[in-house]
Amino acid sequence: LSIRGGRPVLWTALTLMVATAAGCELASCDKKTDGGASSAATAASAPSSRVVPLGRPPEVQAPPTKTIGSMPSLAPLVRRARPSVVTVRAWVRKQNQFGREIAEGQGIGTGFVYDPKGFLLTNNHVIDGASEIMVKFADGRELEAKVIGKDKPTDVAVLKVAASELPALPVGDSKALEQGDWVVAIGNPFGLEHTVSAGIVSAKGRTKDDVRGLDPTGYFSFIQTDASINPGNSGGPLLNMAGQAVGINAAVRADANNIGFAIPMEMVMQLLPILLKHGKITRSAIGITVDDMSPSDAKRLGRPRKGAKVIQVSPGGAGAEAKLSGGDIILEFDGKVVADKNELRWLASMSGVNKTVTMKVARGTRIFDMRITLHELGSTVP
Repeated sequence: LSIRGGRPVLWTALTLMVATAAGCELASCDKKTDGGASSAATAASAPSSRVVPLGRPPEVQAPPTKTIGSMPSLAPLVRRARPSVVTVRAWVRKQNQFGREIAEGQGIGTGFVYDPKGFLLTNNHVIDGASEIMVKFADGRELEAKVIGKDKPTDVAVLKVAASELPALPVGDSKALEQGDWVVAIGNPFGLEHTVSAGIVSAKGRTKDDVRGLDPTGYFSFIQTDASINPGNSGGPLLNMAGQAVGINAAVRADANNIGFAIPMEMVMQLLPILLKHGKITRSAIGITVDDMSPSDAKRLGRPRKGAKVIQVSPGGAGAEAKLSGGDIILEFDGKVVADKNELRWLASMSGVNKTVTMKVARGTRIFDMRITLHELGSTVP
């Protein structure tokens, strides 16, 4: 399933050790080395064989009580959260012409413990292509980390360290966040460890249409904040006023000040069980290109402007098998109202390969249910 839109520009921060990485166009907070880095990846960047006990997603905590009045000191919140936040250093190594392994580059980012049994969250771009990953805790301890699972399209990665009884951040309900709520970001901007910044939720549901430089095949529904998020903050927690992690800091707008973005924990919690079990996400797809419903479509149907309009049906895809047609408008997917093209794309991708779902479709002035069996994304033309 794909959508129409322009191509953004990503912002990358690198720390080079031996070779200078080729320039990247990016808006994600940090990255390691040039395009050769991915070919240098070893066991650390691949999902770990399931030799460690599988973790389980944490329980989502109730949101904090909202108050109106003077802003309290954030020091107690930061003091509680600080031990759970780590500096993530990722090295890319390769063999030179003499067969000796050399360090090609080093990237720095942030991560945080969500499970006291040694499981951490960070961004995929922080550790992608790395052959060695080390995490440093606030108390000075440094531990090697292994990749348990990662997902490039959402920029989420799960790490595991050989430690237990670690201080873990509680996970908050990102759906409960409202525009104007206070949030706190903790990370390592420009290598300045455990830097704290605060701001408000500026907006929710920002997509690749809003943030230039993101992977056009990715899935994004960012929390936008004016809390300072800079290179090195990638993978760190965005906290609500109860000290609960409600997002993973991920990206910035390179052409603007005080605009940062975080992956909502609502999305992360859907990915986490699959990443812990399989190490990767295998996505399903309808096999169509869609756009948002137009005002004229909404007027014709006498409905709110919610849904996704089919622009093209890929031959051989699930949509073609179900007899979807160009101009059809998908109003509901598997019992859920479709807000727009991006939500449909996410719902279809996470439903499961070979799963049969019911969609509510509008064709002309007629509205009817359609059963469709989803294919694997990439198995046919998107």
